[in-house]
Formats: sequence, structure tokens, C-alpha cells
Amino acid sequence: MRSLRLILGNARYFGPSWVFASINILFGTWAIYIPTVKDALNISKSELGIAIFFLALGVFTIFPFASAIINKFGVGKTTFYGVLLSCITAMLPLLAPNYYILMGALFLFGATNGVTDISMNTLVTEIEKKDKVKFMAASHGFFSLGGVLAGLGSFLIGPISNPVLHMSIAVLLVLVVNFRFRSQYFSEIAEEIENEPFSFGLLKPLLLLGLISFVAMGSEGAIVDWSGLYLKEITLAPEALWGLGFLGFQVTMTLGRFLGDGISDKIGSIKIVAIGAILAIVGYFLVLTGNTYFSILGFALNGLGFSVMVPEVFRIGGNVKGIDSSKGIAFIAGAGYTGFLCAPPILGFLAENYSLTRSFVVLLACGFLILLFTLLLKRKKA
Repeated sequence: MRSLRLILGNARYFGPSWVFASINILFGTWAIYIPTVKDALNISKSELGIAIFFLALGVFTIFPFASAIINKFGVGKTTFYGVLLSCITAMLPLLAPNYYILMGALFLFGATNGVTDISMNTLVTEIEKKDKVKFMAASHGFFSLGGVLAGLGSFLIGPISNPVLHMSIAVLLVLVVNFRFRSQYFSEIAEEIENEPFSFGLLKPLLLLGLISFVAMGSEGAIVDWSGLYLKEITLAPEALWGLGFLGFQVTMTLGRFLGDGISDKIGSIKIVAIGAILAIVGYFLVLTGNTYFSILGFALNGLGFSVMVPEVFRIGGNVKGIDSSKGIAFIAGAGYTGFLCAPPILGFLAENYSLTRSFVVLLACGFLILLFTLLLKRKKA
């Protein structure tokens, strides 16, 4: 909690952290309108899954170019302009008149989010090095906090009854705060470091960690994208409750990220990932009851469980004996984003050809897979 106090007490650290919140405010506001967009364009679940795939594809596509962009314009400027572009592209999916334009709009939204994601993490890293402080974990907590704010915004669905107006309010909130604090980071420049080429010889010791990252990030993305539709179609929740699964997931994700470091110090990384997997499994069982309120509680438990997984896997991967930490984390991050990329179309296919419930049964099985992987990790460590 020390890093949270640092952020709240100093504008230099609050400015970059608000960028983390901004990205999830925009993404979360889009997420709660996914059922509305599906109905408005009269598309199937599998078509929706492919459209969401284009959002992840946009994120993935920009990754190879992000470093060059940051080095050319400066990390502070790239971060700020990335936020501006994200605000513009966040409006596009809700304005899309047909399915194909929706796919293009989501690709652009994903690409602008991707470059902002990389630049804001680089920005915090540079400030940490210069100021000799640590607030990266708490900044990621702000990302989850942005999701909470977006989830609370779901209560505006009924009163506003206009997705574009709702997104405009979210964009205005993001812009006002970022313009207020941009001077705290706008001039920051990242130190260029020549990266060593990745060796596939690193694959074997990192395989289990990569698999956990793949499954965990894929599951996180699936819950964010499909929780609203699940509450609408399976539990038959009223419109006012469609966003509460997403909200519960983000609230507990935020709490877990702010508290996870302290718990990890006491019980260790592998054990906390295992506990997270168990919480996620219990959450999925509650979701699969088909009861609206049990399902919302289940999504909240999912958030608490998944909150610790990827950060802890990064921590383990950065300390694998005989492997450079940057290479370990790069491999794990790549595996995770691959899972995030693959999950939406796979679940969309299952939902269309079987049922949305079947999709969440698959996610439950993934929870058991993560638990199995942690047991194997523990055995290898022993």
C-alpha cells in the first residue's frame, strides 16, 4: 500500500498512473455495450467472437512497432498521444453501421490501446529508475480501478439510453484528467537499450509459466468480453445488472493487485497462484449455477483469483536460474497475449455451435489446468 500512497500524494506519479486507469475506462465502457452492439448489428455469437478477435489482433499487431515509435517521439509524448488516439478510436465501435466496419473499428481501437499500453509501462519504468521509487504494481492496480469506474458506469445504461453519449462522457473524464496531469510525464524520454535476440533454447524451463500466462490472460479476456452477454442470455438478468459481472470482476481484481505483493512475500509466488486458481474455479462453479446473483459473485471471485496470476508468473519468470529476466518475462508476456488473442473466437465458436454455458465450462476446465500447472511447478522447484 506504500506505493498507492505515493501515487495519491504526488502528481508526478499520479499522472502516469491515471493513464493506466484511462485505458480500462475506455475499454470497460466498450465491454458493457457488447450485448447492445451484438443486437444492433444482428450478428451471431461466433461473428461477435471474430470481431473481438480483431480488437486483440490490433493490440498484437502494433507490438513489433511500438518500441520504434516510443524511441522516435519520446515515451512521454507517445503515452499522451496514445491516450488521445484511444479516446478517438473508442468511439468507433459504437458508431459502426455494419459488421465489417465493426471489425475495422475494433482493430484500430486495439492498436491504439496496444501502443499506449507499452508506452505507459515504459514510462513508469523510466520514472522508477530516475526517482528510485517503485509504483509499477500500484499503477496496474489503477488499470483495474479504471475497470471499476467503467463498471459503475453501467448504471448509466438505462438513464442515458445512448451508448455513444455514454462513451463520450467516459472520453471526457479521461481527457480532462490527462490534460491536467500531462506535464508530469510529457517530456520523459526512454533510454534506448539494444535487446538481445530471443533463443528458443529458453522454451523448456519457461514452458509451464508460459502456459499459465496463456490460459490466465485468455480467461481474463473472456470474462471481460462475455460476462455481460452471459448475464443477459443465460441468467436472464435485467438490463441494469448486465454490467455487474464486469464490475465485480474489476473490483476484486483491483483489490487483489493492491494486496497481492504483501501476501506473496509471506506465502510465495507458486502458492499464491495455486490459491488464485482455486478461487477462480469456485467462481466458475457459481457462474455456472445460472443464478444472476450467484453468477455476479462468481465473476467477482474470478477477478480475485486472476488478479495475482500474471504478475506472479512474471515474477517467477524473471528469476528463473540461468535465464536473463527480460527474456523470461518477454516469453511469458508473448504467451499471455497469444491466449488473449485466441480466446474470443474460440469461445464465440463454442457459444454459437453449442452454448454460452459450454464456453464457461471450458473456462472452468482451464482453471483446473492452471492448478495442475502450479503443482508441476512446485514439483520442479522441489
